[in-house]
Amino acid sequence: MTDIKQRIDFLTEELNRHGRLYYEADAPEITDLEYDKMMEELTALEKEMPLLRREDSPTNRVGGAPLKQFESVVHRVPVISLDNSYSREELLDFDRRTRNAVSLALGEEAAKGLSYVVEPKIDGLSVVLQYREGLFVRGATRGDGETGEDITTNLRTLRSVPYRISEKEELDVRGEVYIPKKDFLELNRRQEIRGGQIFANPRNAAAGSLRQLDPKVTAERSLSIFVFNIQYFKSPGQMPEGILTHGENLEYLKGMGFSVTENVVCTNIEEVLAQCVVWEERRSSLPYDIDGLVVKVNQLSFRDALGFRAKSPRWAMAYKFKAEEQETRILDIVVQVGRTGVITPKAVFEPVRVAGSVVTYATLHNEDYIKEKDLRIGDRVIVHKAGDVIPEVVRAIHEERKGEERVFSMPRFCPSCGTVLLRQEGEAALRCPNHKGCPAQNLRGIRHFVARGAMDIEGLGESLVERLSDAGLISSVADIYRLNREELMVLEGLGEKSADNLLRAIEESKKKELWRLLFGLGIPLIGSKAAKLLARNFGSLDALFQASKETLTAIDEIGEKMAESLLSYISDERNRALVEELRQAGLNMRTEEKKSGGAKDEEAGGLFSGKTFVLTGTLEHYTREEAQEIIENLGGKASGSVSKKTDYVLAGREAGSKLQKAESLGVKILSEEEFREMLSRRGS
Repeated sequence: MTDIKQRIDFLTEELNRHGRLYYEADAPEITDLEYDKMMEELTALEKEMPLLRREDSPTNRVGGAPLKQFESVVHRVPVISLDNSYSREELLDFDRRTRNAVSLALGEEAAKGLSYVVEPKIDGLSVVLQYREGLFVRGATRGDGETGEDITTNLRTLRSVPYRISEKEELDVRGEVYIPKKDFLELNRRQEIRGGQIFANPRNAAAGSLRQLDPKVTAERSLSIFVFNIQYFKSPGQMPEGILTHGENLEYLKGMGFSVTENVVCTNIEEVLAQCVVWEERRSSLPYDIDGLVVKVNQLSFRDALGFRAKSPRWAMAYKFKAEEQETRILDIVVQVGRTGVITPKAVFEPVRVAGSVVTYATLHNEDYIKEKDLRIGDRVIVHKAGDVIPEVVRAIHEERKGEERVFSMPRFCPSCGTVLLRQEGEAALRCPNHKGCPAQNLRGIRHFVARGAMDIEGLGESLVERLSDAGLISSVADIYRLNREELMVLEGLGEKSADNLLRAIEESKKKELWRLLFGLGIPLIGSKAAKLLARNFGSLDALFQASKETLTAIDEIGEKMAESLLSYISDERNRALVEELRQAGLNMRTEEKKSGGAKDEEAGGLFSGKTFVLTGTLEHYTREEAQEIIENLGGKASGSVSKKTDYVLAGREAGSKLQKAESLGVKILSEEEFREMLSRRGS
């Protein structure tokens, strides 16, 4: 027994050491075959003596039992985002603001010593790793910055996440999980062979892999992590002894066994700007995707003086690279019919890799856009990704035309239903006016109706909607509520359990809030925010359908065009018939009273009746959404900007420019304690 334990301990420590050499130092001492033989021996010994298996055994990297769901994790320190810059001028402005602030807070001599650390901005998924007594105990996604998802089991499969570190104090570190470029290409190759999901880019692949309910799937995906910050040490705001700069912070993390990115300390902004040029040139040759650089104040004491805005630090700035441009050819221009009947032309390209993913098409918006850029089928064109996300044609290379290129003309008839297309005066878009009889519009309308932001019918995704439509089972949203078990079982691959779960989700959707139904109907110009305003002000669909233009525009943030769009929808007999079908199916058509919110609106005499609030900073006892809901349930309105019409600004810690504007306008500022005191008095 003693000999086996000693051998297990030896193999565990040796394999972990060789793992660090391979994944962190890029300096392996043994071959893959030797590593695999040691792993096989350890696996066999642990199987023989499972009680001797160590918590930090590398065999845990293959993944455990599938998870039922991800639990929520409240971060001990908020996981903030960064402000972006896109030019030399914006970085110079950041430096000027930073130096002025340090000079005011700490003196001119201190400002002269200001330095920066420049790091590559890894294009991955941000996570927080938590260590207790030197052991990795929990990992979570960034989420909304306050609350993330517990993905500990999946993060344990990453060989670059140390199970054990030498630091025994409680420690939270932040990092970015990514998939190397070569592994991304191999993953998509395997997915294609298996008939699985093809990922658009490495970031999506990393995010999707980390959120697998089966950790064994995550373990197959070759994910890695770079760690770049200490979030928590003993208590919020503390740092290990002797760490005074961010550069020392990174060296400490490296010493603990974490992988950290290359980084450069710059003594002035000119050196930072030079690094921007260097890294942009190196970008394509790196083994992982980056979309820019992160510039951070090096001195940690300076950061304390600079502080935070509502959602970002004043001591750091992301510099985003200009969009990568590539050349390709327009093979064809096709059109698609949108949910509201708009006909959108789309360029089909020879596949080209741009900014980390393969691009095969880009929207051309409308006929005027095509004429303005003088685009033709067969043209050589320059493409990039707007915001590093959306494929876009920059220009055609007219000098390379050979005379074989074809001018594109928009169709006269809808490609889906054959209806004559119309172009309204003052609009650039062509539209199909056959809103109820056009299959393409109906299909997109159904997809919108069931989506997470609208009726949120779990299990009824785009693919299943298309299959149901192709099978002739649904042609409008009302048909969803007529589906039965026998019909669903006809679809290949949809078993009894899946059919029952879907019918249960459809039944549950009947109870959803009125605003979701309003938004789900797809009324032009009525987004989710407007739907919430309308539901709260009218209380029922019947009341809304009796509203006049004057009544509608009397509501703050409901303008004339929105009111006209809503009235146009209401006046259409086909729309009214659809709503009646949904009523007969049992969908909720009213806004229910909130049991815990007290008076709900002005008619109920709410505490905040007619009052406008603006929220800023981080609240201790509520999330931003919870505070907004309380205000709205008590008859008030939450706005995004401060003006003379604002009644109160509710200010949490690290409140930013909204607080300053409120002070300049003389708007009443409430602390969180004052807000809670107002709530406690509402029953007296």
